[in-house]
Amino acid sequence: MSMLKKELVDKISDNLALHKQDVNVAVDIILDSMAEALAEGRRVELRGFGSFSTRNRKARQTKNPRTGVMMDIGERKTIHFTMSKSLKEALINGKG
Repeated sequence: MSMLKKELVDKISDNLALHKQDVNVAVDIILDSMAEALAEGRRVELRGFGSFSTRNRKARQTKNPRTGVMMDIGERKTIHFTMSKSLKEALINGKG
């Protein structure tokens, strides 16, 4: 079960009594700003929720499960999320 961006926009719009179009623009700006900061190698911290950062994954070899052929996967960046202590406690206690 997942939450779509549309559902997030609807929830914010309902709670703040704002137009969905305005909330959608605000959410887009937030996500674009986060993506831009991560692309620059900066850490994004949302207090009470968690932090996002980038990590480098080393180059490696792996086998294609369909064909059995060995493939080289180059070094690449990935996004890493670390949840906040309060979010972790909420998930453990079933309030999340």
